[in-house]
Amino acid sequence: MIETHYPEVLAPVGDFERLKMALLYGADAVYLGSTEYGMRSASANFDMDSLKKAVEMAHQKGVRVYLTCNTLPRNEEIDRMEGFLREAAATGVDAFIVTDLGVLSLVKKAAPQVDIHISTQNGVVNWLAASELYRMGAKRVVLARELSLEEIRQIRAKTPPELELEVFVHGAMCMSFSGRCVLSNYMTGRDANRGQCAQPCRWNYALVEEKRPGQYFPVFEDESGTYILNAKDLCMLAYIKQLVEAGVTSLKIEGRAKSSYYVGVVTNAYRMAVDGYLKDPENWTLPGWLMDEVRKVSHRDYSTGFYFGRPEQGQRYEGAGYIRICDIVALVDRVEDGRVWCTQKNKFVEGDTLELLQPGQEPVSFVIGQMTDGEGTPIADTRHPAMAFSFPAGLLPQQPVEGSIIRKNVEP
Repeated sequence: MIETHYPEVLAPVGDFERLKMALLYGADAVYLGSTEYGMRSASANFDMDSLKKAVEMAHQKGVRVYLTCNTLPRNEEIDRMEGFLREAAATGVDAFIVTDLGVLSLVKKAAPQVDIHISTQNGVVNWLAASELYRMGAKRVVLARELSLEEIRQIRAKTPPELELEVFVHGAMCMSFSGRCVLSNYMTGRDANRGQCAQPCRWNYALVEEKRPGQYFPVFEDESGTYILNAKDLCMLAYIKQLVEAGVTSLKIEGRAKSSYYVGVVTNAYRMAVDGYLKDPENWTLPGWLMDEVRKVSHRDYSTGFYFGRPEQGQRYEGAGYIRICDIVALVDRVEDGRVWCTQKNKFVEGDTLELLQPGQEPVSFVIGQMTDGEGTPIADTRHPAMAFSFPAGLLPQQPVEGSIIRKNVEP
């Protein structure tokens, strides 16, 4: 049994590339989906063979693995779910994340040795519901995203101390209550509660008058229409102390469908913030450069959600685009014979100022030069996708480890 660390940094994983980044950059636990019953059908996900391999990789690093089984299964799906749970349990997963009470009962029957976590889809907003779910066999409840810190504090005070409380601390926010949305199903036939959300809340809307087809009118004073359902992203990086003091035991990062770069950077930021807090809980404040880190992944404007009550500025995000100030340009593969060997992710040229990010360290800048391709031929740029290249290790102030990220600021 892998030990749980508190507060736990819980990272999202959509495939092996993202799993490797989560493990390298400091996750205490990861959550992922299999090919059925998870809420992210667009992610690569894991079949049973790859799930077993993923669990083995994580456990070798002392990292726990939680499997999402949090869709709302229909009759034909629930009939075959017991077999699925037995197979999944045999891979060694540490917990099932469930929403449906029928699924909860099946886990207790088919895999009593596996912990049960109640998904945020369940919409737990009070201590009595949390306590009852604990009585029914849940080890952890992922609380509704609509709760304030004060409400979480009250839930912690009135629930069994053995019950773990998990909350989302970073990433995209769903405009529906705890993600229980029927808008996608209604508009596209893709059921959000079965992992197929088309994200119509991110679309641009305008008014059309019945007798004027084709004439679009702005909902607000904006000639391009308005994104009336589009929510800002969540970021609670600066409030680790407040979250822990409210009784939160697991800090969940959203993003199983996001890039491995996102997983590495955001996991690293929360890992370092939590470690800094644990060293000096009373006097901890977030270093400014760590907040800069989460701005170096593609994101919408950040907010603190409902943690401090209804936000004065609201949570509606103007526009559909992401903010992007950095691109990953390479991953470090190895250091050999005084050279750093890398795999290209995006093009850059000799003389560019780049930035190296390593696990558990502040990023450092350097100017790239003296590059060669995989055959040792000098090159002036990395124009070929996924090409191998190298440069002198002496250009860096420190020797990088495998999986270190090299990135470049995006021109405004």
